[in-house]
Amino acid sequence: MDWTVAEAAGHLAETILWYATDLAAGERRLDTMELRVPPATAHADLIRTVGAFATVLARVVDATPPGARGWHPMGQADASGFAAMACDELLVHSDDAARGLGVPFTPSDGLVKATLTRLFPWAPDADPRPALLWCNGRIALPGLPRQDRWAWHCAPLDEWDGHNPANRP
Repeated sequence: MDWTVAEAAGHLAETILWYATDLAAGERRLDTMELRVPPATAHADLIRTVGAFATVLARVVDATPPGARGWHPMGQADASGFAAMACDELLVHSDDAARGLGVPFTPSDGLVKATLTRLFPWAPDADPRPALLWCNGRIALPGLPRQDRWAWHCAPLDEWDGHNPANRP
């Protein structure tokens, strides 16, 4: 990645709040908000910002009526899709930050597996942590090169057509 750890954390916070806004706004794209977490934000405040925005998304997810959708570039996501995308962002960018800082990052296997299953139903049958990083184009797996393009399936799982959306033209 070309980002600093602070830029990755800022992106993570911005994305989570964007997901809350898109879910609350409904099925039509809404691009009226300009949100930017300043890259010079103190590290402790970046962590607090991620936590605060995750709380906003969790409350929007909890308040979303069954069957409601929100616009996302990869599809009309339901509340579980937005929650899973936020989990994916948290897992992948926390891994990015940990690598950048040279510290270990060991997320919950249950969270990794749930995120992988919800967003990447075509994921290879492999250890969930590396499989999630492979699905996000971060690493190669044995017999599987690193992906140049990747995509989520954020609509309800019963709408998945059995194909990896990254392979569509």
